[in-house]
Amino acid sequence: MLANLHNRIDLVTVPFTDRGSRLLLFRQGHQLFVRLSERWAKWETEVGHYRRRPPLVTDFTFLSAAGDPLVDIAVETDPYCVRLQTAVGAFDWTFMDPETLLVKLPTGRFGFEFTVYAQQGEADYRGGALRGKRNVAYTTNAHLLSNQVEARDEDHFRVRILIEAHLGDALLLNITPRLGYNRSVPAPDTVIEASRAAWESWLRAAPPVLDIYRRQYDYAWWIMRAGLVNTRYYFTREALLPSKIHYVGVWHWDQVFHALAYRHVDTRLAEDQLRIVLDHQRADGMLPDAIHDEGLVTHLSQPVDADVTKPPIMTWAILKLVETSGHHDFLAEVYQPLTRWNNWWMSANRNGNGLCQYQHPFSSGLDDSPLWDSGMPVVSPDLNTYLVLQNDSLAKIARLIGEEAAAQQYEQQAEELTSGMLKHLWDETVGVFRAFYAGRPLATITPFNLLPLLTGRMPRPVVERLIQNLLDPTLFWTPYPLPTVAVSDPDFDPMQMWRGPVWINVNYFFVEALKRVGRLELAAELRRKTLELVMRHNDIFEYYNPITGERPPKAAPMYGWSSALFIELALDETAWQAKLAAQGAAAQVDR
Repeated sequence: MLANLHNRIDLVTVPFTDRGSRLLLFRQGHQLFVRLSERWAKWETEVGHYRRRPPLVTDFTFLSAAGDPLVDIAVETDPYCVRLQTAVGAFDWTFMDPETLLVKLPTGRFGFEFTVYAQQGEADYRGGALRGKRNVAYTTNAHLLSNQVEARDEDHFRVRILIEAHLGDALLLNITPRLGYNRSVPAPDTVIEASRAAWESWLRAAPPVLDIYRRQYDYAWWIMRAGLVNTRYYFTREALLPSKIHYVGVWHWDQVFHALAYRHVDTRLAEDQLRIVLDHQRADGMLPDAIHDEGLVTHLSQPVDADVTKPPIMTWAILKLVETSGHHDFLAEVYQPLTRWNNWWMSANRNGNGLCQYQHPFSSGLDDSPLWDSGMPVVSPDLNTYLVLQNDSLAKIARLIGEEAAAQQYEQQAEELTSGMLKHLWDETVGVFRAFYAGRPLATITPFNLLPLLTGRMPRPVVERLIQNLLDPTLFWTPYPLPTVAVSDPDFDPMQMWRGPVWINVNYFFVEALKRVGRLELAAELRRKTLELVMRHNDIFEYYNPITGERPPKAAPMYGWSSALFIELALDETAWQAKLAAQGAAAQVDR
């Protein structure tokens, strides 16, 4: 399993990082640098937006015994260790803990130099300490031949050390927001072996899949572990970032998809992806759009001034978690917060026709979809589909915990929403459910106009029309389905976020929908096409071009829910193939 991840971390587009850590180790030429997966929103005027601000540690250079830069470096990587081979020997980097990188040193004389963003700094007996927005200590048990910490300007210090190292010596680089440092140097082989064992244990816990998917499956599980960050301030639980490089924080519906994958390896970790959102429920029942170390996103003034949340899919996912874990106490734990969440949607967001509407485009999760170009609020079929799922799921949970009367009420609400969509949103002439703004149907056609298929409640003639449109190559059945805007729509753009590219979560919803309406072969076809798309690339991205399968330039790398749902789909396809094989074997016996 680890063999499938050998050299997948290239240090250029994919950094070396580890579970819980906010440190990202990159390489540029013969130098290394360390970025922090942190927002620092209060400091943006000083250090810039978190995606574009300079690294905290830069220009880390290996030096010869004479102090000359070593520019010829060979890189070999594994999840637990990065080996940098130089003319003076191999330097093995690993994580000692989430805030500390340990470097196993070769024997001999050599050195390092690097720059730190800091306002104070001084050398000491075993290295040095620098303080600023984040505090940095470097420590070695090798013999120091020279050790200099010099101010370059008011915000940067240059460190330069020459050492003589012996077997078992190491260098620690501790980067922390705390006042205390980690400066005790352990045996490096022990730390490397512990990291290896942790990664092996993680990968062994994952259920088996078909060999065709195994390499990318293991990489997806690497993202699911390496992308986790530890608790801090509003981050009340260990949680997976959507992309440790690109999106720092947790977003409500991302956490739902992440939880689906974690349920296969760690029940508590899966549940905590949802608890971190429920921890911040508002008094009126609304759940936040996003959670960052320094606060919450519950209201935005752009592009409209309104409360902002994310689609109500958590309850549906919780049933999947419990079906896998058997942890029924979790249902009792979350039942009341979920009922408050549902009540908020059903009371604060009703349109005059009894359906619910999005007040802010970001609440849909489809931030720049052309569905919102005319204005807000919008009565949208995807939202009301999610609410049907939510009410049906609440009914099941209510029954499981002995609340029969409540279960019947939720079933009634699901039926009313279904009837409302058929009455007010269904367009018989084109076979889609329309979104409405200001009482007028929107012309844009997206797969979300077909999403009521996911309710499993639609009449058969409606189901057939929806599937007919889904399979239309001029709409959605592209070389790499499903585009998020119909390819024949004037708003279609295959490279622009929600205006055309394929998103793995949308495909996952439609695989689920096709299974619900009994189209198992078609579900399998879409599932395989989706898996093949993700496997075309070395990394796993936020979204993909539906015509060429390429990565659009702004699509985030190391993407969490694409990885989580690749895992889900690979496991689903593995189970499907096992079922087909069993049926084939049974048919042979019958003969």
